[in-house]
Amino acid sequence: MKYLFPTRLAEILYALIMGFFGVAHFMNVDKMTGMIPDYLPGDGSLWVYLSGAGLIAAALAILINKFKMPACYLLALMLIVIALIIHLPAVQEGNPGQLLKDLGLAMAALIIGNKTGRK
Repeated sequence: MKYLFPTRLAEILYALIMGFFGVAHFMNVDKMTGMIPDYLPGDGSLWVYLSGAGLIAAALAILINKFKMPACYLLALMLIVIALIIHLPAVQEGNPGQLLKDLGLAMAALIIGNKTGRK
């Protein structure tokens, strides 16, 4: 079956979006640090930098098509943890948007990871 929209192009666009989010973490550390819960150890900016680096690393793995499966699985795990730790409290206030976005992005990462190596 020939697809109207090539899967590899979708993966590249997804990687570019993840890379953009990663760079945004580095550019907005001060703003994002305030979102980190107090119960996490260390300075909040450390978690912002780590998550930004994770997003960029996953984007690069998808773009160069190397280590794509583990990168996508780790990206999905990170996005699910972020959704639960950072965005779940907003759901209780009636704003599920960020939680749903991160869970949707996590599921897309799982799909890309699962397609790796299959024809």
